[in-house]
Amino acid sequence: MSKINAIITGVGGYVPDYVLTNEELSRMVDTNDEWIMTRVGIKERRILNEEGLGTSYMARKAAKQLIQKTGVDPDTIDALIVSTSTADYKFPSTASIVLGKLGLKNAMAFDFWAACCGFLYSLDVATSMIQSGRYKKIIVIGADKMSSVTDYKDRQTCPLFGDGAAAVLVEATEEENLGVLDSHLRTDGMGLPFLHMKAGGSVCPPSHFTVDHRLHYTYQEGRTVFRYAVTNMSDDCALIAERNHLDKDNIAFVVPHQANLRIIEAVAKRLELPMDKVMVNIERYGNTSAATIPLALWEYEKHLQKGDNLILTAFGAGFVHGAMYLRWAY
Repeated sequence: MSKINAIITGVGGYVPDYVLTNEELSRMVDTNDEWIMTRVGIKERRILNEEGLGTSYMARKAAKQLIQKTGVDPDTIDALIVSTSTADYKFPSTASIVLGKLGLKNAMAFDFWAACCGFLYSLDVATSMIQSGRYKKIIVIGADKMSSVTDYKDRQTCPLFGDGAAAVLVEATEEENLGVLDSHLRTDGMGLPFLHMKAGGSVCPPSHFTVDHRLHYTYQEGRTVFRYAVTNMSDDCALIAERNHLDKDNIAFVVPHQANLRIIEAVAKRLELPMDKVMVNIERYGNTSAATIPLALWEYEKHLQKGDNLILTAFGAGFVHGAMYLRWAY
């Protein structure tokens, strides 16, 4: 009996129309284009600024494009997973809202919360679901409205984040050596002090005090997060490459989380890869958290060919991190 594996058969994406430039940010906080570009490599980011629209709106847009591109029958979708840290509501799940808007009649839906590493973790879970034989087609979405948790009075963090969403269709195949072939996912567990939101959860529920003291925004100790991200993403990629006999000659692309251009360059250097073999769009979108990796796949899809070897890697709050070996299927 042939082994079942999971392949990506299509990618859809969505970014909001509004572009927040470094020049505009410099009128909001004490910063400038040179400072931002030198430290993180971001020139602009997309912002969902229409009132009443949240993460589910962008996720639905990406998934709708995916369905139209692939021609998949919505009634054949078995599951829909949304990876996000900026859910529309505490409950119900963002995935359930997206499912309802898309009119999927035969699917289960749930959110997956692993910060900037969420898409990687979700894709691994979807792969296992496919390999079990119980599921044939799963939509995996990475989506975040990071502007909703960004303090635009904090010059350290407000240049970093943007909004966006992208979706992939994951399907079963019996064709050998395609799809998700290996993954190495880990959680450090010591990252709480360095990257978190101080209020809004069960430890510190919302109150006048938490709002007045601006505790509902992303808090980050940049230097510590940078150091952990460089080390873990580089080590994870090196491990995946070594155990799958991948090197600069047979890797088509590395697809890194887009948090900081210097982190991305460090990962490429560890693998001895030229930057033209690294998917990079941070300059135009910033850090869209769980959406960064699928957005990169969406943008670079036209450059990919069947059989291309990809290494996906990410790092996020927790600290969660990992890398995945994926062989492109179309």
